[in-house]
Amino acid sequence: MEFSRNLIIVGLGGGLGSMARYGVGIFCSNYFPQIFPYGTFLVNVLGCLLMGFFYGILAKHSVLQNDLQLFLLVGICGGFTTFSSFSLENLQLLQNLNYSGFFLYSIGSFLLGILAIWGGLTLTKLI
Repeated sequence: MEFSRNLIIVGLGGGLGSMARYGVGIFCSNYFPQIFPYGTFLVNVLGCLLMGFFYGILAKHSVLQNDLQLFLLVGICGGFTTFSSFSLENLQLLQNLNYSGFFLYSIGSFLLGILAIWGGLTLTKLI
């Protein structure tokens, strides 16, 4: 029952975050030249700002209630951009003085992510 409830909370927030991401992308494609991925760049930066703001407010007011945390952090921010989650987790690794974990996670995610995209594209040529 708890798992189903949490899925609904995350899904509602994720839907709102995804719609906002789509809106920012449309806005940027209408007003900025397509020589740079402005929409994705803006979404990633705004998502990190929102993640930091929500996390800070929840921690400051001891409102780390599971429902609100799931809705705002996992749902809205995660639906808007997973880059915000990635950035928060990297900051937490640094705050915990886990420098090797930080480098492994950040550089590993970046490099393996690009390699995985390339691998997926390569697989499509085989089918």
